[in-house]
Formats: sequence, C-alpha cells, structure tokens
Amino acid sequence: MSAKKISGTVQTWESRELGADEAHVRKAPAELTKEIEDSLGLQMISIRLNKELIDSFKMLASYHGIGYQPLMRDALHRFAESEMKNIVRGVVESQKNYQPRAKAKKAA
Repeated sequence: MSAKKISGTVQTWESRELGADEAHVRKAPAELTKEIEDSLGLQMISIRLNKELIDSFKMLASYHGIGYQPLMRDALHRFAESEMKNIVRGVVESQKNYQPRAKAKKAA
C-alpha cells in the first residue's frame, strides 16, 4: 500500500484542503481559553442582533475568508475609534471658537 503524499503548499492551507478537518480538532482547556482571552483583552458579552445583520456579516466574512465574529469585533472597533475621533475633533473645534469673557472684554 502506497502512502498518498499531501502537498504542503500555501494554497492547500488557504483552500482549507489542509487544516480544516473537524476530526482533528479538540477544545482547548478552560484555563487556556481564559488565559488567551485575558492576554487579548477579550470579554464575553451577550447581545441580540437582527438575523439579517448576522447573515450579512457571515456573508461578508466568508467573502474575506474570516469568521463573522472577528469581523464584527473589527467593525465595532473601527466604529468606536471613528466616533471617539469625531468627538475629540468637535471638542477641539469648540475650544478654538471659545473666547473667555476676560479676553473678549480686553479686545473691546
């Protein structure tokens, strides 16, 4: 009986020909899972989302070749970061336009 040689190219991993067989998967111990989540700063939450939104994220994630939950995390992170920048920008602009009364009286 001749052994079948499996090509170990990048393409076989990316196409999931290698590395995606559930028969070779085992769940990580709870302690290791907690250690990983802590080191990545992750916290489990519960949220109810519209099914269509979840389906959209699943489709987008599939297109990009990633899981839908990491995609959601990334989208939420980008949204929060953008909103924080907008808030800071607004505060800076309002401070530029603010003139204290003492300075305003001196100018008059």
